[in-house]
Amino acid sequence: MDEVRPTSGAQAHGLVPLFPPGLQAIYGECRRLYPDQANPLQVTAIVKYWLGGPDPLDYISMYRNMGCSAQDVQEHWHYVSFGLSDLYGDNRVHEFSGADGPSGFGFELTFRLKREVGETAPPTWPAELMQGLARYVFQSENTFCSGDHVSWHSPLDNSESRIQHMLLTEDPQMQPIQTPFGTVSFLQIVGVCTEELQAAQQWNGQGILELMRGIRVAGGPWLITDMRRGETIFEIDPHLQQERVDQGIETEGSNLSGVSAKCVWDDLSRPPEDEEDSRSICIGSQPRRLSDKDTEQIRETLRKGLEFKSKAALPPINSQKQSQERAQSRKDSLESESSAAIVPHELVRTRQLESVHLKFNQESGTLLPLCLRGRLLHGRHFTYKSINGDTAITFVSTGVEGAFATEEHPYAAHGPWLQILLTEEFVEQMLGDLQELNTREEANKVTKGVQLAREEAEDFRLARLCVR
Repeated sequence: MDEVRPTSGAQAHGLVPLFPPGLQAIYGECRRLYPDQANPLQVTAIVKYWLGGPDPLDYISMYRNMGCSAQDVQEHWHYVSFGLSDLYGDNRVHEFSGADGPSGFGFELTFRLKREVGETAPPTWPAELMQGLARYVFQSENTFCSGDHVSWHSPLDNSESRIQHMLLTEDPQMQPIQTPFGTVSFLQIVGVCTEELQAAQQWNGQGILELMRGIRVAGGPWLITDMRRGETIFEIDPHLQQERVDQGIETEGSNLSGVSAKCVWDDLSRPPEDEEDSRSICIGSQPRRLSDKDTEQIRETLRKGLEFKSKAALPPINSQKQSQERAQSRKDSLESESSAAIVPHELVRTRQLESVHLKFNQESGTLLPLCLRGRLLHGRHFTYKSINGDTAITFVSTGVEGAFATEEHPYAAHGPWLQILLTEEFVEQMLGDLQELNTREEANKVTKGVQLAREEAEDFRLARLCVR
């Protein structure tokens, strides 16, 4: 990447006929907010992604925002990405599917960084951060949603800061726009501490963001990230943990319905009989990938997990109409980038198992208490989706409809997708066994709803769990 300034305000804001319409639409929304900054500083990809370059975002504009004294909003730098949505409409990056749906992935990223005293130009490190998130989206085709959390495991600016993770929310000023290539919304990155990330996972991201809005130094109404913030919201106001977060977990549970993870499962009921059996599927040298329909149902499972309902339900496994309708859209959170099956979905039988052996990497293992206490005890479900796309493990409670695991046959597999039904009594027993994993010291490497842990930060030690 390299820093450049647009050659002129006219060209930068789309007054030239050949200016890409998608780009012009986003500039129009920026111009609405910053009419006096027609020529913002930009970071641009020297070699565009559609020409083989490594950076998916064509541009990142950086504006000086004066804040709002009436709302006690401090001055800050405002970053806006260009490239997750369809800028050109000619299929060079995104497949054009009409103006009625989302443009490209349907969103762009923004970021608000506190302006330090004496700072005359915006730091450029947020641009690389945004490129990193965009690379994940392009490579996995997993989209972000408001309330998602990203465990980064490193200071966002590579300093010694405690701000090492991210939450995502709607940008407070930028409104969704309609472009010739579809709709575009603006998702703002919010830097958070490890303790705040953990609380978002145990409860929900929107709840933590709302708490941060009420504390000026933690972000305030517009959720401005301050990389020098040295205290968590729970250190600033110790009552928040017990009165808001713990109470929310107790009464509402968690709205995190699944994570991408390093996970495998093994059928201990019998030795493998053929290459389509679960053992060869999960641990063989050439694993079979999840079928399109399995992936579709898992995707719907995770999406519906974000909706609080009186009765949790899994989508029908053979919902042909549903599969066809969603096949045309982008992949939602946590779907793998490839889901081609070796054999037709209809020919894969659902098998009842007597016992299974589950293996998770350490980060995924630390989320087991969340799965049990925050989801299953509230009548919901939780899915571990392999980041390799070759398997998935869904825990369900007795209150979940549509599962192929039942009280009579609590361990069931449909190809490489395993479902485990756990009674409330068994969940309580498992929580006792897993209590050690739920300590603060062990939980400081918790995974995210949309997994982004970088390879150098990952720990591949396995937490083993046998269920009989």
